[in-house]
Amino acid sequence: MYRKFFKPLLDYCLAGIFLIPALPLLLVLFPVLFFQTKGKPLFRQVRPGYKGRLFTIYKFRTMNEARDEKGNLLPDAERLTGFGKFVRKTSLDELPQLFNVLKGDLSLVGPRPLLVEYLELYTPEQFRRHEVKPGITGWAQVNGRNAVTWERRFELDLWYVNHLSFGLDLKILGLTFLKLFRHHEVSAPGHVTMERFTGSSGRQESEIKP
Repeated sequence: MYRKFFKPLLDYCLAGIFLIPALPLLLVLFPVLFFQTKGKPLFRQVRPGYKGRLFTIYKFRTMNEARDEKGNLLPDAERLTGFGKFVRKTSLDELPQLFNVLKGDLSLVGPRPLLVEYLELYTPEQFRRHEVKPGITGWAQVNGRNAVTWERRFELDLWYVNHLSFGLDLKILGLTFLKLFRHHEVSAPGHVTMERFTGSSGRQESEIKP
């Protein structure tokens, strides 16, 4: 009952409520990032959502498009702007995703939507993360975020799918606000963002207690 009816209603209501205090931040961030990214403040990318259906996700752009002499994009660490680094650390780049929630593409809580190219790399068990809507935050995000391995992230995502409840969602939302101040988990060790997923051996889901 909660998963099918109450959770979507909760998403719409809370996303609308969160947008009220977020609007001043959006009005400040948009022009600053517009200037820093040469007119491209919004990052748009197609991601797989519920049951693997594709949708376009919105984020604030935190990297410029600087290229080398051959026209190739420079590494992420070299393209991340000073202000963009602050926006990433504080998770302000995720604010536009509230509109994805209102559109019905995202939930506030769920496994993070990953790249489309990863779909063919998942084991059948890992693909089960698409049995629920992806979220702005999730069980993996409050248990290490990008600082955990891919295997651990999928284990956490699958644990959430198997134990989804109103109480668990409230707990994750509460922990998310606390985690906003733990900036060291924003990036994987040695990376500005999470390192790319290249497939796994498909280990079985482990028991992960909340």
